[in-house]
Amino acid sequence: MNWRPRSNGASQRLEPYAGKLARTVLRGEWCSNVLFLPDFTVSGDHARQEQVFERLKTSYDKQPYAIRRMLTEGAVRACDKRAQFIGLEAYVEAGGIILRDLFQGDDGGWLQDVALADRLVAEKLKAESDAVAAEGWKWVETAPDFAYGHTYGLRQLRGETIPLTTEEEASRDALQAEYDRLSTEYTEADELPEEVDARLGELETAIEAFEARPITFDPQEVERAGAFVSIAHDGTVRVERGYARPEDELPVEPEAAAEDAGPHHIAAAVMRTGEAVTADAPEPEEDEGLSALSDRLMTELTAHRTLGLRQALGERPDVAFLAALHALTLKSFYRYGSDSCLELDLKSVAFSAQAPGLNDSASAAAIHARHEGWAKVLPKDSADLWEALQDWDSDSRSGLFAHVVSLSVNAVHEAWNRRPRALNHADQLARAVDLDMATAGWKPTVDNFLGRVTKARILQAVSEAKGARAAERIAHLKKGDMAREAEALLADTGWLPEPLRGAEQATGEETAAQDGTTAMGEDESLEDTEDTTDIPPAVAAE
Repeated sequence: MNWRPRSNGASQRLEPYAGKLARTVLRGEWCSNVLFLPDFTVSGDHARQEQVFERLKTSYDKQPYAIRRMLTEGAVRACDKRAQFIGLEAYVEAGGIILRDLFQGDDGGWLQDVALADRLVAEKLKAESDAVAAEGWKWVETAPDFAYGHTYGLRQLRGETIPLTTEEEASRDALQAEYDRLSTEYTEADELPEEVDARLGELETAIEAFEARPITFDPQEVERAGAFVSIAHDGTVRVERGYARPEDELPVEPEAAAEDAGPHHIAAAVMRTGEAVTADAPEPEEDEGLSALSDRLMTELTAHRTLGLRQALGERPDVAFLAALHALTLKSFYRYGSDSCLELDLKSVAFSAQAPGLNDSASAAAIHARHEGWAKVLPKDSADLWEALQDWDSDSRSGLFAHVVSLSVNAVHEAWNRRPRALNHADQLARAVDLDMATAGWKPTVDNFLGRVTKARILQAVSEAKGARAAERIAHLKKGDMAREAEALLADTGWLPEPLRGAEQATGEETAAQDGTTAMGEDESLEDTEDTTDIPPAVAAE
């Protein structure tokens, strides 16, 4: 259906946004859908508008989303953490251009000069890095992103929290008293007055600021350790201080000589190394007086004691739990795990493939915060850990145990490492903890799923989440365009691919095969073939 303006006033109103393009369209030279015209206002570049306009003349797809996509190709969204980090004002002051959509929600628009944005990010990160380096660290690594698990294999220093001054304690107590008074006063209220709700929020923020105290480290340790500087998911600077590399560690002091150590330390050293005692000192003569027991006799006696400990510990689940918690906590939070006689190990695998956004995911942030929270309440010296755990209540012990055990979970599918029984157990574990990956924050995007599967998979996802009609509306698009539009359609639906669903949600590979779809492992890029032979006929029909 062709459209003509009723008066030239429309052309005048659109002149600042579309320029020559508006005049061309409003003269009636070409227009197939009046709805597309306002979408050109996302760009103020007249030359770019005309380029897209010419492309649309020969394009089958003239929908509004297609126009906006063409006008913003190669841009950085204003909601991207890099844009938030440098600030839109700084970007504009440096000569950058931001495109805005006057008729659609655009989350702040698009930063057009990607090179400029990256340069500003690098400069600001460098300034932050220099400030951290001035603290005396041996090294500082800087990047907009680090891979998840980049601190694996590094020892984290245990610093001391700077205590509150007398004035700070008085201020915190006053804020807490006001907060408690307001909370008590409005306990029975159905709805808080707006000013009271705002004040409670201010008080919470102020009290939390007192809790987030800076940490000081041993200057000698600082000289051997370093820090990581990057951008957090919300655009703020993320500084991870106090990580020592193995090559920077001081050499471990050798075990004390046998004559300087007690008999139990000698036996423990022998049992840890697993070395059998093949030679023995001659039995002392009776007239030589009291002397140390021979290594051979110590090994035999402590073997009996080990069996006695095993039997007794097996009868005491409470002590066994504490001993296991002690051993695993040593592995998770301290440099050495040899402070325990339990031969328990805790492996926390690094991911061989770094999924997009893994380090910025909600799960990663929650795990990091929980780990840091436990680290703050554990004793600094591993020798004090056993007594500290003994003094804890059962809830605290259970919480720490759950955390350290969770670090050992490995449910990653790896083509070279077939572990069907382990992955079946992961399904059982997921059911036991009521895992919901949508609630955990995972959403399908072009990078993490939609751009890496076939068109049929994309259409199947949209059909499951939004219905067949929604899938039909994007079925004609090319692979890359289809993936981007599917991301917008699926954003708030809670849809999950089969590997992330619960057992009751999963449809299984047999169902997928019946739908005519291809295997999940294809990992196709956006530039892959546009073959539509695997699209279900009901969806592909136009």
